[in-house]
Amino acid sequence: MIGTVIRRMTIDDVDAVHSIEAATFARPWSRQDFVKEMTTNACARYLVAEQNGAVIGYAGAWIVLDEAHVTNVAVKKDFRGRGVGRLLTAGLMQYASNLGVVYATLEVRKSNEAAKRLYQSLGFEYVGVRKRYYEDNGEDALLYCCQHMPPADPDFTEAETAEE
Repeated sequence: MIGTVIRRMTIDDVDAVHSIEAATFARPWSRQDFVKEMTTNACARYLVAEQNGAVIGYAGAWIVLDEAHVTNVAVKKDFRGRGVGRLLTAGLMQYASNLGVVYATLEVRKSNEAAKRLYQSLGFEYVGVRKRYYEDNGEDALLYCCQHMPPADPDFTEAETAEE
């Protein structure tokens, strides 16, 4: 999407991200959950999509060794269907690959056709079901895995990343 910047989320983005979360999900994370992700969870990595200085979406993952588990992807309602979710998810996959991740996993509601199409278009494949995973209505979650991550950027560095 022209004019959209994908960048690392900061603590200053928490209010905007929480607002999108609350407007998107039946059981949203709290503002404090995002503060904890940004300040105490060493495994957490989040990106935001920004347009004209405003956060319009975000995506996050927990990075553990060589695996990324996508925690959430959400886009403001007025910007859905314009490729922002794709930019965020692809950016998150690149970021994870740069950190040494070789595969990514995620859960998606069985009824979320748009999200399933997005993830499949990025190389995620269905691998199983988590019965009655979602607490709000008991809906099943479909488990997806991507074992074809983008090539890592050899020039990537991150202050938080330990190197031997």
